[in-house]
Amino acid sequence: MAEALARASLERRGWSHVTVSSAGVATGGGSPASPEAVRALARRGIDLAPHGSRAVTEELLQASDVILAMTPSHLQRVEAMGGGDKAELLTRFASGDDASAPAPPVTDPFGGDQAMYDDTCALLEELVEATLDRLAPVVAP
Repeated sequence: MAEALARASLERRGWSHVTVSSAGVATGGGSPASPEAVRALARRGIDLAPHGSRAVTEELLQASDVILAMTPSHLQRVEAMGGGDKAELLTRFASGDDASAPAPPVTDPFGGDQAMYDDTCALLEELVEATLDRLAPVVAP
């Protein structure tokens, strides 16, 4: 959901030079988005139906400028794979808090009901906008 929300925001901002992608630490890749995620984004005019998951790789981490993780365990996995020097928790990065401040994870709604997906989508939308606002001074055209 975060990738799709970021792509939509980048398009609205006219930032065609910025690319985003998502990858999971616990996926084999190729799985479609859940119907609940598709519905949550459809309510925002975003089509997630074509999405397929992919696993995070060392190559993907090396090619990335900024890596934002949803949970501390995801961040630890990214760090273990060599991406730690450009990785941070999404909630911490979006807020601009320093690394010593506690940062809540973004709860994965997998297996939850539609309301949980809708709530997670709304939170991700806020975090994506705050992240892009924070990056604007260095990446805005």
